[in-house]
Amino acid sequence: MNPAPAVATRLPSTTHRLRDAWNRCADRIGAAVGDGALVLVARIAIAAIFLQSGRTKVEGWIGVTTSAVELFRTEYRLPIVPPEVAAHLAAWSEHLFPALLVAGLFTRVSALALLAMTLVIQVFVYPDAWPTHLSWAGLLLLMAARGAGTLSLDRALGIR
Repeated sequence: MNPAPAVATRLPSTTHRLRDAWNRCADRIGAAVGDGALVLVARIAIAAIFLQSGRTKVEGWIGVTTSAVELFRTEYRLPIVPPEVAAHLAAWSEHLFPALLVAGLFTRVSALALLAMTLVIQVFVYPDAWPTHLSWAGLLLLMAARGAGTLSLDRALGIR
């Protein structure tokens, strides 16, 4: 009677070496970049999106335009909130919260405020734009959950 051939349970050594080399490379990249830099990039990226939108609604520093109010009256119709109020709230929020995110000050609150704004936009204004809004939500949830990271005023002031 012949014994059954042994089944190889280990990966070939070449595969182990490739995996180990990949893991070393990933560790070096992670150490070089760091979580603080990653969150800083996320803060700047999402802040730029909201700030650019906010700048389209104002003249000068923060004077809300009549065209912005008209946009909230026609295209951005929100339930309950009058267009004049909604236009002002959106314009101010799209300036204040991005500035706080870039500075890394009150980051969790700012991220939650912009996440709420994203939810309103998704539900009431552009429901078909969910892939874009999901990417915004991903960045904002990171900041809401983890904070601003090491490169921030929150960290310098000891704010959690």
